[in-house]
Amino acid sequence: MTQTMIAVIGGSGLYDIDGLEDARWQAVDTPWGAPSDDILTGTLEGVAMAFLPRHGRGHVHSPSTVPYRANIDALKRLGATDVISVSACGSFREEMAPGHFLIVDDFIDRTFAREKSFFGTGCVAHVSVAHPTCPRLGDACFTAAEAAGITIHKGGTYLAMEGPQFSSMAESKLYRSWGCDVIGMTNMPEAKLAREAELCYASVAMITDYDSWHPDHGAVDINEIIKVLTGNADKGREMVRRLPALLGADRAPCPHHCDRALEYAVMTAPEKRDPALLAKLDAVAGRVL
Repeated sequence: MTQTMIAVIGGSGLYDIDGLEDARWQAVDTPWGAPSDDILTGTLEGVAMAFLPRHGRGHVHSPSTVPYRANIDALKRLGATDVISVSACGSFREEMAPGHFLIVDDFIDRTFAREKSFFGTGCVAHVSVAHPTCPRLGDACFTAAEAAGITIHKGGTYLAMEGPQFSSMAESKLYRSWGCDVIGMTNMPEAKLAREAELCYASVAMITDYDSWHPDHGAVDINEIIKVLTGNADKGREMVRRLPALLGADRAPCPHHCDRALEYAVMTAPEKRDPALLAKLDAVAGRVL
């Protein structure tokens, strides 16, 4: 058994969590640079918690400039075991209305301007992201959201676009035709990096709008999005507040092997590995290196 630390990465509108005991903001240094902000740590019902505002307090990082590698490294370095991404998204489904939540279980990555791996020349690794989220953690989020009175859907595909602009009408219709359920700008490469760091990862999409495909919705209106964001952020805090009781302080190995994702992933022969890169990988891959 290890000790659970639930890490929440808060997206647009969610910049803190309530009710933490011994709460403090702390800076974390990483070999990948500074994370988006200091990290709020404390305990909730006896379970260690960490909160990182993805865009920084005051929303200073765009989706393309979020330091994703530093964020995941910092959470792993602090002892996080379970990472829950909470992020604003547009919906491609009539039944997934603004104000609803969705437990995402798959992604299509259309981003192109971001560093997507901790590994590279001098230490090559290939992890599987066939199933990029942790079902155990997603189920806990679903149960917590239901208990908080949130209308929530289980299972859906998240289209990750580069941004920062919203979709064109043609793009929105295309992504909808692909079978995507929601669209956002931040869960990739975040989910891939969490897998490389052997962290359980769940994605909770807080739906703010219907993107631009909906005939009665029109273009995405940022003012309307902000109104929905405010309500969604309150719902998100209520969901998070219920997670410690569901996950518990003592943590068994993940039944879906998220915490052993690197078991056979490193390809570079030990004598060929770059010592400088290995030093940078001490937190995310120290177990196997």
